[in-house]
Amino acid sequence: MIRILHTADWHIGQTLRGFSREHEHRKVFERLEEIVVERDVDALVIARDVFDSQNPSGEAQQLFYNTLVRLSRAHPRMAMVIAAGNHDAAGRLEAPRPLLEAFNIRVVGNVRRREGRVEAARHLVPIADASGVVAAHVLAVSYPTAACLPNLTRLDGELGSPIIAGVRSLYAELVDTLREPIDGLPFVLMGHLHVAGGIESEGAERRILVGGQHAVPHDVFPAEASYVALGHLHKAQAIGRDTVRYSGSLIPLSATELPYAHGVTLVSLDGATVLSEHISIDRPLPFVRLPEAGDMRLTELGDHLTAMDLTSDLPIHERPFVQVRLAREGLSPGFREEVDRIAESFPVRVVDTRVAALLGALNDVTLADPMIRLAERDPEDLFKLAFERTFGVPPDSAHLDVFHQARAEA
Repeated sequence: MIRILHTADWHIGQTLRGFSREHEHRKVFERLEEIVVERDVDALVIARDVFDSQNPSGEAQQLFYNTLVRLSRAHPRMAMVIAAGNHDAAGRLEAPRPLLEAFNIRVVGNVRRREGRVEAARHLVPIADASGVVAAHVLAVSYPTAACLPNLTRLDGELGSPIIAGVRSLYAELVDTLREPIDGLPFVLMGHLHVAGGIESEGAERRILVGGQHAVPHDVFPAEASYVALGHLHKAQAIGRDTVRYSGSLIPLSATELPYAHGVTLVSLDGATVLSEHISIDRPLPFVRLPEAGDMRLTELGDHLTAMDLTSDLPIHERPFVQVRLAREGLSPGFREEVDRIAESFPVRVVDTRVAALLGALNDVTLADPMIRLAERDPEDLFKLAFERTFGVPPDSAHLDVFHQARAEA
């Protein structure tokens, strides 16, 4: 049996309203170190977006490489496989590849082609079991830029989007080319893109495919793959079939992710049997919504903050993050500054302030910017807003699958 720990979307170097997340990252990396030892992991897969920026700070890079060293020392026989995401500079991430390979760490940047053919061998990573015998492979693929895909002009005649056809062709070509070295062993396929039906985090995830294409269907991934390890969406979820999964991020990267159970996914491969288990990671710091339900008047904010009963001398890096939800009635134009003024007296960090919709969520969004016509809005966004307005909860993956099918037929 092979055990692969699927993680993604580390976003090292991220800030929330200017507040560093370094303390939280250090804590979750310590827990990650414990998990790889406790579960005797054979390979750790990082499915892209290692950094939050394509130009990460020196401190962010130092934290990343220190984490790799600690993981390697904690579990020396474990392989690590890292691929570049849309937030990463692929060349920068791949630059120390020769050095990292000495520690059994493989970094894969952009897809490269020679004479029109993919250099497939550099994407295949053999994974050995505890006895040292290769028992599985990881097929690492970075975020597909336009240069990674086959000639899109050649695919213009394809039914549907040439972008989707290009992604499908890329994965098919890699699997076909590597069929012989895979030699019938189970393999994990990596991907960093938005698969249709996945639940997004508002304001935290960029729409990333080239050519204006937002999402791909789950069947772009060859059925031969034992498991598809996805990155980009921050909520842990399966898409289409149980073996196509996002592991989710390690910490909440925006206030909209408060309901998520962040963590990692342990994938066990035993011949044709594939089992996956989500392992939650406790949040290093509280991330709270005030009030817990509904909205409040601005004059009530101080009472809610007092009720948190926090130690007044908490260091800045240990102060909880707070999302404030306000009723619209009586708000002045400078209400955000007033929120900050009130919060200054408490050991908290306010990172998000929301105001109740005036005419319902759908009207609020469509009227928010009169310069944007309804026809210019993404139908999926409007569907989500209308669904939540009607039922009081966001649509789940099953609802989104039906919507995408209807949209495709239309």
